[in-house]
Formats: sequence, C-alpha cells, structure tokens
Amino acid sequence: MKYLSLLLFAFFIAAGGHAQEISNKDDWADLSHYEQENQQLAPPKPGEDRVVFLGSSIFENWKKLVPEYFNEHSYLDRGISGQTSPQLLIRFRQDVINLHPKAVIILAGSNDIAGNTGHVTNERIMDCIASMAELARLHNIKVILCEYLPINEYPWRKGMEPADKIIALNKMIRAYAKANNFTVLDYYSPLVDDRKGQKAELTLDGVHPNAAGYRIMAKVTDEAIKRALQ
Repeated sequence: MKYLSLLLFAFFIAAGGHAQEISNKDDWADLSHYEQENQQLAPPKPGEDRVVFLGSSIFENWKKLVPEYFNEHSYLDRGISGQTSPQLLIRFRQDVINLHPKAVIILAGSNDIAGNTGHVTNERIMDCIASMAELARLHNIKVILCEYLPINEYPWRKGMEPADKIIALNKMIRAYAKANNFTVLDYYSPLVDDRKGQKAELTLDGVHPNAAGYRIMAKVTDEAIKRALQ
C-alpha cells in the first residue's frame, strides 16, 4: 500500500497536480455540464407536467435565443452542443430519469451523421435512440421522438451530404415510434426548403434555427407534448 500511495502521488505531481483537469478530460459525455443545476432542482410539484428536452446544440441554443419559452413552462433544457447519440444515452439517467419528468423529448442523430465522433450508421443511431426510449418507458416517462431538422450542408464539415441520410433516419424514427406507440415530433416538415435544407429565413447557418425557426418549433413541440400526455 505504501508503494501504491507513492506511485499515485508521483503520478499526481507528474500531471502538474491538475486532478480536476484530468477528470474533465475524461468526462466524454460531459456529465458535469448540468450536474450542479440538477442538484439544485426541486422535485416536480403535484400536477406538474415536467418535460426534459434532451439533445445537442439545437436545444442548447433554443434556451439561449428564446429563454422565455422554457421559463414560461415546466420545460428543462438539457442540450449540449456537439453531442452524439451515445453521449446522450450516457447522460440519460442523470439528465432525464433522475429529474422525474412526465415526458422526454429526444432529438438525436445529426452530430453522428456529421461524423463528430467518427463514421456512424443510422442503425447505430437508432440503437441509442431505442435504448433511451426503453429506459424512459421503464420509468413511466412518456417518450417523444423527433424527426430531425433538415440539413443540406454542415458549415464545419463540408461534403458530408447529410440531407438524404437525415430523411432516411427520420423514416426509421417514425417506424420505430409507430411500432412502440411513441409520440413523433416532426421538426423536419415545417422547416424544409426545396433543397432538403432549412428555409433561409428560419436558420442562422443552415443547421441551427434562428428565433423565427424556434417559434415554429415551439408550436409543433407544444402540440406533441399535449398528445403525449393525454
């Protein structure tokens, strides 16, 4: 034990004593992102229809651009920019189950298609979505699965040709939701243009909606939540 302690101490010194930095680098799913906010969150009040929005930058930007949408409802934004579906799955217990929502909205797949963590097939994306949906159902949380927003080009990853891959993924999501009696939230149809991308007047960069785009998304989101909770 003495030699083990010395070895650990030597490692700590060699690393410059930055134990916290090492921990953060190892936090691949960024579990620390909402950890403090979750700890400070009170349990749902009786009759409260709490809903968690789980996703990446589409959801994270929404709260930044239109914070009143979340402040005026019992909606919890748990989006983290750049995240892929396996990272969302790792966060699912901490950022969804433990918050005891009535429903969860799962928006996943675009960053996988963009190759943020390497090449990923739609089938692998669906495996993660299905795992999250099954965990939610196990904990009596209503499941709302999103058809992903249209994207013709990623500004940071040119040449990925995501449009048809997103269409194919959305088809798989619809089929899975229908087979399992989950609610579908269609973000694709209200935003798409004639090039299978987002309408110019509704987007910041062809990937992320602007405030006008989020107003449209809010309308279809509220409708989907109402259907899910009936």
